[in-house]
Amino acid sequence: MCLIEVNDAVGFVAVLAIILFSTKSLGLIFRHFGLPQVLGYIIAGIIVGPAIFGDFCGFSIIGFEGNGYYSLFEIEKGNDGLEIFSKIGVLFLMFCAGLETNIRDLKNTGIASALVALAGVAVPLLLGFLVSLPFGNIGLGVENLYRCLFIGTILTATSVAITVSVLKELGKINTKLGTTLVSAAIIDDVIGIVLLSLVTGFAKSGAQQENMNAFEAFKSTPYGTIIMIVAFFVVAIALGWVVSKAFKWLDKRWPNKYRLSIYSLVVVFGYSWLAEKVFGVADITGAFLAGIVLSTDHRASVYIDKNVDVEASTLFAPVFFANIGISSITFAHIDPKILLFALVAVIAGLAGKIIGCGLTFKAFRYSWRESAIGGVGMMARGEVALIVTQTVTATALGANALGNEFMIMTVLLILASSILTPILLKVLYKGVKEAPAHADLIDPDD
Repeated sequence: MCLIEVNDAVGFVAVLAIILFSTKSLGLIFRHFGLPQVLGYIIAGIIVGPAIFGDFCGFSIIGFEGNGYYSLFEIEKGNDGLEIFSKIGVLFLMFCAGLETNIRDLKNTGIASALVALAGVAVPLLLGFLVSLPFGNIGLGVENLYRCLFIGTILTATSVAITVSVLKELGKINTKLGTTLVSAAIIDDVIGIVLLSLVTGFAKSGAQQENMNAFEAFKSTPYGTIIMIVAFFVVAIALGWVVSKAFKWLDKRWPNKYRLSIYSLVVVFGYSWLAEKVFGVADITGAFLAGIVLSTDHRASVYIDKNVDVEASTLFAPVFFANIGISSITFAHIDPKILLFALVAVIAGLAGKIIGCGLTFKAFRYSWRESAIGGVGMMARGEVALIVTQTVTATALGANALGNEFMIMTVLLILASSILTPILLKVLYKGVKEAPAHADLIDPDD
């Protein structure tokens, strides 16, 4: 039952208008209260979609066919338009994350950042896996080990943006601890993306797929998965050397021209297609690597990031986050066991970062308070966790895929970490006096 059936481009444009207005309005409200705008985007999707008003009140602004409630705009479940916009949005987000990754800075941060990042991945991954094992009654447990690994993989993500904003506000961004913390958060996401590719690759190899040709059958075997993942990174790096040289030449000949942004889109979409369709690696890995490749030319990457981020933040990314709320979250028939597991997983995700990263900071002779700051600083989650969750619920993973009902876990994790991280950092930093990042290299007699 609907007033307007969305079956053409004009109808879809009206749906976009509703999504953009609601996401921006809620995003600004959340930002006013110091929370990530992405949370506002998701909640906007929940409000305009059927999750609350459709299921409980019998009316929604945007609804799906055949669900028994009245909606102003009715679209097909898995509407191609929303899915395409959402896919472009997630690729843009990962591409921009890659562009903002400074390889030179990562090299200069030393082994401390790398080990903190490794601990920040390993401990939440292990805890997420372990807390999933007793929940066989909701599709996890020992009979679904891949799904348990997916839960752990979701918990490994870190939000650099939240931590950076708090450190800037406190004037601690250029301290030794602050520099190590930010670098570790960046490396954490790099490791997490590689881990996602490995886990989803093995999950695809374990899924039963019919009518596969010889090449697809090879990729579906465990050894084929490993070979294809390694091959992708080799090809991506080799191709990246050529692409990097080409963009440096373009930037030198035509600096700050919009053609750079256009050609960068060719690279990100090409890398994404190559990753997913040829090598069986997650398309977001390809988008992320495309950003890292272009980040090697700093001036060009800043210009490209500025232009692509405008397109991503104003149109595609809001649709991606809103679509999560519209199509992936429901409260009407949610299993209480799912909610119980979500709470347990959120606690494991928060504790995993604090314990793993905090103890690693302590191993590098930071004080207990500074180590606690390091652990809490790595605790925040954001858009990467949502992207990973969406990836592990993809139908391409077959029977190993997580159900959409687990999206509520990620939303609660982002909400809890986004609220707690700024509060705890401000409390822990009281009374801490730190020298600048490179003060240990200054001769006191100078």
